[in-house]
Amino acid sequence: MSPARDSDEVAAPARAAGLRSVRFPGLNVLRAVAVLAVVYSHISYYLVDDVGGTWWVIDAVTATLIDVGGLNHHLSFVGVAFFMMLTGLVSTASVARNSPRSFLVGRAARLLPVFWLSILAAVVLVRLGVNGMFSQTVGISNAEAAMSFVLGGFFLRPEVVVLGVTWTLIVQFVFYGYAVALRRLLMTRPVLVPTLGAALCWLVLLYTDLVPYDWTIPMLDKVAATLPTVFLGQIAYFAFVRIASWRVLVGAALAQFAVIQFAMTVDAFHVGQRGHLWTVLVLIVAVVLVAPTDTAFGRSRVVHWLATRSYTIYLVHTLVLYRIYEWVEPHLGPTAAVAVFALVVGILSDVVYRYVETPASAWIAKRFAGSGTPAADPKVTPPAA
Repeated sequence: MSPARDSDEVAAPARAAGLRSVRFPGLNVLRAVAVLAVVYSHISYYLVDDVGGTWWVIDAVTATLIDVGGLNHHLSFVGVAFFMMLTGLVSTASVARNSPRSFLVGRAARLLPVFWLSILAAVVLVRLGVNGMFSQTVGISNAEAAMSFVLGGFFLRPEVVVLGVTWTLIVQFVFYGYAVALRRLLMTRPVLVPTLGAALCWLVLLYTDLVPYDWTIPMLDKVAATLPTVFLGQIAYFAFVRIASWRVLVGAALAQFAVIQFAMTVDAFHVGQRGHLWTVLVLIVAVVLVAPTDTAFGRSRVVHWLATRSYTIYLVHTLVLYRIYEWVEPHLGPTAAVAVFALVVGILSDVVYRYVETPASAWIAKRFAGSGTPAADPKVTPPAA
């Protein structure tokens, strides 16, 4: 090893000293709320837009959080944005403090086993005729099924999507790769990382808006429109460790909101524009206020259970939602149908968490992290959205 390289590696931890691990006792509350919001949004979309009915919970949420609170219709982006912000909040320190290999292996160990299992289940259910596709296509070929295991179906035209919620993993993987690629900048000029990210997202949105549709890459606009929420979480982390002045951090945050506003203008989210910018603002304020707050509610068993199973719940719930509701509701009504759905999802999620997610993650991290490179700090391991 050359003296210059050796000196640089010795200096790296010192430069990253400001990017320390931070304990966020309120994370479990945010994770629990996030996964409940995701599940609620899919129930609401299905009952209102697909079935053409309603439910008293939907009426109550619409009258309060949407009509009065101004949040997205169906709370369509609330859960996803929460998860994206938490990704930026808790993973930034891990990127700087671990080797790229250790960090990426830790992320892969956390995300891939349940993702692959869920894709396999989705393909089987489609092949058996139990579930339909989450795209305009009918059925799925062997090649398309294989591509689904690497999220390739989202980049086809038309899209071939066997499990719709997995699109958010693309956003997370892009952020992880981007953060690792700019790891040196993150340790020396950290605020430049989200600021440069905002500029890149704006350029991608401009490209997808100006270039003819057939020449664009599917999903690019949605990824570019969502990444600013991850960067907002990263900026919140910078605020907690006081890595820069509040003026600099506010400027970086405003850059993210400018990208989100532009994304709304070009309809990159494909979910309408009503309340979107306000929703993101409310959520980042909630993250800043709740994340550092330690409460008895946040330490409760129910919140802990929801938080630790949030990733599994996120992936499996749409696999069973529509058929369970279709089978139960005509006989017992919507409340009982949702209750049965919640029970089934709870049982499935607990089994998958105990016997797939936890042991598989530990095995992959131990097998592939490499000697001398510690796995990602479990204190900053985020759930996927």
